[in-house]
Amino acid sequence: MKILLAEDQAMVRGALAALLSLGGFADITQAEDGEQALQLLKQHALSQQPFDLLLTDIEMPGRTGLELAQWLRDNQGDASPKTKVIVLTTFGRAGYIKRALEAGVNGFLLKDAPSDDLIHAIKQVMAGKPVIAPELAVLAIGDIDPLNDKERRALRLASEGKSTADIAASLFIVEGTVRNYLSEAIAKLNAANRIDAARIARQKGWL
Repeated sequence: MKILLAEDQAMVRGALAALLSLGGFADITQAEDGEQALQLLKQHALSQQPFDLLLTDIEMPGRTGLELAQWLRDNQGDASPKTKVIVLTTFGRAGYIKRALEAGVNGFLLKDAPSDDLIHAIKQVMAGKPVIAPELAVLAIGDIDPLNDKERRALRLASEGKSTADIAASLFIVEGTVRNYLSEAIAKLNAANRIDAARIARQKGWL
């Protein structure tokens, strides 16, 4: 089986690749950030040789792991078999888990879980069984994310120190629209400014 491993921390990525190899998974492609992972997903989809599994971190430059999962959900159509998705994260935030479930993620694991859990989770997911720890799934209940995807992307870029002009260029929209997205996000989160809004959203797992 072909695995795409997306993780922006080189040391963690190397350790995960080594763990996968020891677990009997030899065909591993590594992506150093979300943007590179997206390009690889697109290339393999066009060649009609999609990855069997995307194993991804959440917080990465370019695209988050949840955005990658959403892209797969929206673009795989009736393709069979579909690329499965397992998310690995340091944080068990309610917002992350809820968004992962909505994006059709097949597995959700914390990075501090025992290494055997990852190998077992991959085998379970590839057998068609979802793997999300019950205690994590419970966190997602009753926590409503007020941001839409456009507001979220603008706010995330703002949190990285991007100017309004830079955000507009990245999202291919005009600066006035960026200001509207950020203003809406600030209002929805009852924040003082865009930095405060980003802090609140990140704590909740909405960013």
